[in-house]
Amino acid sequence: YDSCPPGKSSCGFQLKYPFWDGKLPDYCGHPTFKLDCDNNNLTINIDNQAYKILDINYVDKVFTLAKPPLLRGPCPDNKNLLTNTTLDSKLFSLTPNSQNATLFYGCMPPKSNPDPPYGFHCSIKNSYLASSESDIGYLAVASSQSEKELRSNCSFEIFIPVLKTEAVKIANGASNIDQLLQKGFEVKWLIDDGLCNECTKDKGRCGYNRTLKQPVCFCKEGANGPSCNRTHKIEAYAPSGAGPMDSGLQESRPKESSSIVSNKSTIGLVAGILGFVLLSSTVCLFLYRRHQKKNSSANLLTLNKSYSRSSAASSLHILNGSTVFGVHVFNYRELEEATEYFNPLKELGEGGFGTVYYGKLRDGREVAIKRLYENNSKRAEQFLNEVEILANLRHKNLVNLFGCTSRQSRELLLVYEYVPNGTVADHLHGKQSVKGLLSWERRLSIATETASALVYLHDSDIVHRDVKTQNVLLDGNFSVKVADFGLSRLFPLDVTHVSTAPQGTPGYVDPEYHQCYQLTEKSDVYSFGVMLAELISSLPAVDITRRRNEINLSNMAVAKIQNSLHEFVDPSLGFQSDTRAKKEITAVAELAFQCLQGTKEMRPSMNEVLKVLLNIQNQKESELDRAEVVDIPDDDVIMLKGDMSPISPPREDSLVTRYKVNASV
Repeated sequence: YDSCPPGKSSCGFQLKYPFWDGKLPDYCGHPTFKLDCDNNNLTINIDNQAYKILDINYVDKVFTLAKPPLLRGPCPDNKNLLTNTTLDSKLFSLTPNSQNATLFYGCMPPKSNPDPPYGFHCSIKNSYLASSESDIGYLAVASSQSEKELRSNCSFEIFIPVLKTEAVKIANGASNIDQLLQKGFEVKWLIDDGLCNECTKDKGRCGYNRTLKQPVCFCKEGANGPSCNRTHKIEAYAPSGAGPMDSGLQESRPKESSSIVSNKSTIGLVAGILGFVLLSSTVCLFLYRRHQKKNSSANLLTLNKSYSRSSAASSLHILNGSTVFGVHVFNYRELEEATEYFNPLKELGEGGFGTVYYGKLRDGREVAIKRLYENNSKRAEQFLNEVEILANLRHKNLVNLFGCTSRQSRELLLVYEYVPNGTVADHLHGKQSVKGLLSWERRLSIATETASALVYLHDSDIVHRDVKTQNVLLDGNFSVKVADFGLSRLFPLDVTHVSTAPQGTPGYVDPEYHQCYQLTEKSDVYSFGVMLAELISSLPAVDITRRRNEINLSNMAVAKIQNSLHEFVDPSLGFQSDTRAKKEITAVAELAFQCLQGTKEMRPSMNEVLKVLLNIQNQKESELDRAEVVDIPDDDVIMLKGDMSPISPPREDSLVTRYKVNASV
C-alpha cells in the first residue's frame, strides 16, 4: 500500500494504475504500461518500439502517442528508424479520431491524382535512399486510390496512424506533414480496470499480481484482495513464491496473531450453524417459488401470445435456457462489471426504451449494452420483441445482437456490438463534426448503405420506426451500422399497417402518423428523406433557432429544393465547383423531395429508393450529363427537369424516374 502512492509525477505527468515507472515496485502497475522519463520526455515501449506520450486521459482511458524518429519530420537519418506502427489488439485500439496512413519513400510522381497525396522531399544523403532513387515521398490516407497507385511507384513505405482532424487541416492547407507527425495519434487502452475502480472507492490502491496475471487491491489495513471492503478481504492475494510481488505484499500484511488461531474453532461452529440455516431457507424458497410459478404461468403465456408470433414454449425458454431465440444469455453481474456498474461516464446515449452504455466483456469484446428503463410498463414486452427481431437478422449494415440477460435477471439488458466511430449526426453537426471529413462520396455511400439495411428490414416485414442520423452508426471505415430497434415491431401477417401509441423522434416522424396513428414502411421512407436532407445540408432535423417555417428541416428542404437548392447544400461538398458532385447532389435532392411527400402514396418504396441511389453511385459521367438541368436566373438555382410540386409525383422524364426505370440491384 505505502509502496504505490497515487498520483506520482513523472516528466510532468500524473501516474495512476495501470501506469508506473522504474522508481516504483513492479507490482504497482501493469507490466505493459511501464513508463520511462528521459530528458523530460515520457515514453512507453510497445512491441519493442518506443513512443513519446503527449497526453494521458484517465477518464476515457486514452493516451496520445508520437513516434520519436518522426517528430522532426518524415525523413530521419537512419532507415532503421522507419518502422511500421504495431499495437497489441488485446491491449490497445485506435480511437475514432485516429486513422491509418502510409508514408511512401523513393517515389515516382503518380500518373493520376484522384485524391491528392501530400508530398515531401528527403535528401539523397540519407542512407536509405540510393543515388538512383527519387528523393520524393508522399503521405497517403489508408485505402485511398493514391495509396494503391503509390505502392507500385515507390521503393518502400511504412504505416503510421495520424489524427483525422490534423489530416483534414492538411487537406485544407491549414497544416503540413511535419505538424501532422508531431501531433501523434490517439490510442485507447483496453485492460479491464473495473476492480481498480472498486478498489479506489474503498480507499485502496490498485496494483498487479504478476503470478496470477490480474489486478490486486492494496489496503491500508494490510489485507489485500479484490477490494478493501471488509466483506471481501482475504488474508493474502498472492501465493508464496510470487517473487517481488509476494515480498511487496508481505510488507503490508499483518502477522497472524494468536487470537486468530484460537478463534478458528469458534468460526467452524458458527459456519456449521449458518450452513443449517441456509439449507432450511433454500428448501422453503424452493417450495414458495414452485407455488408462485403455478400462479404466474397463465399471465406469462397471455403476454407472449399478445405481443408476437412466438410460441409459449419459446418464451418460457427465456426463463430456463442459456439462449433466447438463439442468442447468448449473459449473467447480469458480468454486464454490470463490463459497464463499471453503469458508470454515467460510460453512457453512449439514449436509445429507444433505454440508455446505452459502453462495456468490455471478460473475453475482451467491446459492446454496447442497452439498459431498459426501470419504470417502463412495456419493458418486458419490448425486451422479448427486440430479442426475437434482432436474433434473426443478418445484414452487414445492421448492428449485431450478441445476447441479453434472462427475464429472471435483476434488470433486462441487451448486448450489441460496439461501433466505435460515432453516429452520422455526430459527424454532420455534432461533437465529431470536422469540415471536409465527410466528403460527398462518403455521404452518398452512407445513404446507400442505410437504404440497403432498411430494404432488408422491410423485406423481413419489419418497420424500424425511428430512422434518424443518431441511429446510424459508423465504424472506423465509415461503413454504416443501423442501430436501435427499440421502436420496432413485427408486422402482423394479416394487416397492412400497425396502430400504436405516439412514438418516433420529432423532426423525423411521418406527418400522416399524427393524423391517423398508423405506421407503414412509407413512414421509414419519410424519415429517410429527412436523413438525406441532413446529408445534403449538414443541418440538424430540428433547430428552434431557425425561422418558424424552417424549424423542421423537412419543411426547409422541400422549399429550398424547389426554389434555391444551392442555398441548401453544405458549401464544403463542392456543389459550385465539382460538376459531378453537383449533378449527384441534385439527383439525391430530388429523391429526398419525393421521400418527403406529405401522403404515403406519393412516396417511393425503400426498394425504389435504394435502386435510385445505387444508380446515382454507378452512373458514368456521360450518363449524368444526359440529366437535364435548368439554370433559373437571379437565384442561379440548379433544378432537375420535372414538376417539383409537393403534391405531385415526379414526371416520367425526371432524373429519379429514369433511375427507377433503369435500376437493377
